[in-house]
Amino acid sequence: MAKSAKLMPTNNDLADNAKQVSIGVLQACLVDAVDLYNGTRQAHWNVKGPHFGSLHALFETFYTELAADADEIAERIVQLGGIANGTTQVLAAGTRLPAYPTALQGGMDHVRALTERYAQVAKSLRLSIEETDEAGDADTADLLTGLSRAMDKKLWMLEAHLAPDTAP
Repeated sequence: MAKSAKLMPTNNDLADNAKQVSIGVLQACLVDAVDLYNGTRQAHWNVKGPHFGSLHALFETFYTELAADADEIAERIVQLGGIANGTTQVLAAGTRLPAYPTALQGGMDHVRALTERYAQVAKSLRLSIEETDEAGDADTADLLTGLSRAMDKKLWMLEAHLAPDTAP
């Protein structure tokens, strides 16, 4: 959403400038969250190899949580008087993530591809926290802080799969 977009009527008393900033930031986060959801589903559907069971289940947990996160982001956009845009066309035009490599099958190949994308989203969330906080929207900054914490945990869980086995 452009910073000059018309706000929908709401009794939310946050300053219009803060709403505009937050809606723009949240829309970018929404696009990334849905794109990351789709990439994680792609990995879930196509993972193969010796770690199939654990990765298949992990990816399902992640995309289920991402769906809830995207819903929280979209609802905050609407609370602020914006329109949440999650259509395929908006996603394709607005994602900040690289295209997910659809030919991947190996479990660790998926883990590496997802690790790159989860790290990018985690970084974007931290920048978004600062931007919405500076605009005066503590509630959106708080929402994004929670999402950032959860994203860092998912990133850690992915990276743990890439560490060398230290068992004797």
